[in-house]
Amino acid sequence: MTPTLHHIEILLVEDSPADILIAREALSEAKLINTIHVAEDGVEAMDFLHKHGKFASAPTPDLILLDLNLPRKNGREVLTEIKADENLKQIPVVVLTTSSAEEDILKSYNLHANCYVIKPVEFESFVKAVQSIQHFWFSVVTLPPGKESA
Repeated sequence: MTPTLHHIEILLVEDSPADILIAREALSEAKLINTIHVAEDGVEAMDFLHKHGKFASAPTPDLILLDLNLPRKNGREVLTEIKADENLKQIPVVVLTTSSAEEDILKSYNLHANCYVIKPVEFESFVKAVQSIQHFWFSVVTLPPGKESA
């Protein structure tokens, strides 16, 4: 079955400027039509998702790439809030972080993360990891219906 082509909205929740740049580059190289929105901390991410303040007209993302180690509100808190919210819980959340700690991996899955990816240190490996995430979520799996039309 061929996936339906539509504009893909991705929310990247990341506080590292270098990782934001690499993720943007990796996602832009894909042959999909996408927009990458960036929230640099957990509070900003929740404002984006709830369409508060400057994010009043923000789209509902198709996918969230979430770092765990964030200022103001960490990734675990963000994940907890997303998965507890009836309007947000169906959005796939990919934890994309440097932590390989078993405790972080288990906690993320217990909080209903859809998958956990450890950020590779090397540039090319990081690019491949981000592109693999995008390919999987937009070419392999079927996402739940009901997303607001862009």
